[in-house]
Amino acid sequence: MAVTRIVENGVQAKEIIDGLVAEGYTRDEIYIFAHYEKRSEDITKELHTESVGLKEQGMMEAIKNIFTSRGDELRSKMQSVGLTEQEAADAERELDKGRLVVIAHK
Repeated sequence: MAVTRIVENGVQAKEIIDGLVAEGYTRDEIYIFAHYEKRSEDITKELHTESVGLKEQGMMEAIKNIFTSRGDELRSKMQSVGLTEQEAADAERELDKGRLVVIAHK
């Protein structure tokens, strides 16, 4: 089961991540999503969390995401780290509002 938290900014994300690490999650099990790819990459790098890659998605899904919209790509990636289709859709709506989504999944 995935743990999902919605936050407004990187400072709040850091607090959530520190709490998740204290609960026993490793940083390799924590993912940060932002609507804009550059923001997502910057925060992921700064907070030393994991990026969704081939390991989580699989080759076919990763290739498919190259040709889809950013929203479709984000929902697909969030599903690949433990969210249901509905949870991913709800989280993507939060991303549209400029928020960040933190997901921890063992």
